[in-house]
Amino acid sequence: MHFSILSGSSYLNRTGQCSEGVKRLAKFRAVTARRAASPWGAGEGEAGWRWFTVATTAHYQLVLCVFGERLSRLRTFRERGGGGGGGGKVTTVVATPGQGPDRPQEVSYTDIKVIGNGSFGVVYQARLIDSQEMVAIKKVLQDKRFKNRELQIMRKLDHCNIVRLRYFFYSSGDKKDEVYLNLVLDFVPETVYRVARHFNKAKTTIPIIYVKVYMYQLFRSLAYIHSQGVCHRDIKPQNLLVDPETAILKLCDFGSAKQLVRGEPNVSYICSRYYRAPELIFGATDYTSNIDIWSAGCVLAELLLGQPIFPGDSGVDQLVEIIKVLGTPTREQIREMNPNYTEFKFPQIKAHPWTKVFKPRTPPEAISLCSRLLEYTPVTRLSPLEACAHAFFEELRQPTAHLPSGRELPLLFNFSPVELSIQPQLNSTLIPPHARAQTLPASHGMYSTANPTHAYYMFNTCLLDDYIFTGLR
Repeated sequence: MHFSILSGSSYLNRTGQCSEGVKRLAKFRAVTARRAASPWGAGEGEAGWRWFTVATTAHYQLVLCVFGERLSRLRTFRERGGGGGGGGKVTTVVATPGQGPDRPQEVSYTDIKVIGNGSFGVVYQARLIDSQEMVAIKKVLQDKRFKNRELQIMRKLDHCNIVRLRYFFYSSGDKKDEVYLNLVLDFVPETVYRVARHFNKAKTTIPIIYVKVYMYQLFRSLAYIHSQGVCHRDIKPQNLLVDPETAILKLCDFGSAKQLVRGEPNVSYICSRYYRAPELIFGATDYTSNIDIWSAGCVLAELLLGQPIFPGDSGVDQLVEIIKVLGTPTREQIREMNPNYTEFKFPQIKAHPWTKVFKPRTPPEAISLCSRLLEYTPVTRLSPLEACAHAFFEELRQPTAHLPSGRELPLLFNFSPVELSIQPQLNSTLIPPHARAQTLPASHGMYSTANPTHAYYMFNTCLLDDYIFTGLR
């Protein structure tokens, strides 16, 4: 009788019939409380009844708490003009879910405001009517002659450290035959770039624990997309979204991403300045996903230094900055970067010691990791999971590790079977002993078995001995 009223917040949002539900639940609570206080005889009958009453009352107290939260959200929603009550404009579109079968459905959102724009298009922030969750809507001009590569790639990705494509839909532009693709994505409030800039303005560098947590999650996301054959091609602090409270990082902006195919040429003028791998500067067109590793190394170095490690207004300027640190590349290194490059006129400069590149108190493990990521020869750079297994991240594998706020670290070891199959020989290092029996805590609301990645993790924890250590057999 009571559960029919609580069958879903969508029903409550549509009808607004909440007061009757509260009355009925309150009446039930009062009756069960009176019965719990009255005598029922002796022996098992009394104990049984009291146990049932207390348990039922406690259950409905919880229901009332949840119900009260829904009422509060509904009031806030209406105060902001939701549900057609005036105020915020509600937009309803027919959208297709980002994952799963193509089953278009109506999606309504409100509280729309611009939060970013550029040559690619515009990014809006909005609030979904049904769930009241915040989302980002990336609107880009669609060329009817081609499929949108970003859309195709995002539809196949599912990882906790990659921004999720919730829906997509098309809209008309002001001009005739102008069509826009709208990607409805997870909204994450901050970026690594803005977080680092905040500390820079305070004349200090970002705490090393945040550097570890952010970079570890970045490498996890890279390991996953590279295993899917996808190269991001624009790794930079601005494309690393973070929740400042939980420290969860999500890789975003797959507008430059591509499924790399061996033997198929790619454009070399890709990736943002400061983060371009040397093979791109040398004009290579048959590069690999190792360009993302170089970019990640640049991000790590920037977080440690408080400024870009290889700044430059042009490719030549950047190459000069790289040579100042790594020294002049050998003929063999140039050949490894681009076999078609024939000009070898470079001044002979010795490599600068890595320990002198960074500040005196920089952890030696951080310097070691940088040196393994920022190598001329693409194939000698660490793989993403090798980076995750590096000693620099050992602190994260300790059971006592936590954020400066005292909050627990985000989930770092919920590897899916896809991730565990990439380099299985690393699995025993990647998953520390204390995490091998852990289950997904309910406090991490961003994780659920409804998400295949998280369901995979539940599977992993059940079959850990049989699966994780396959690389050791």
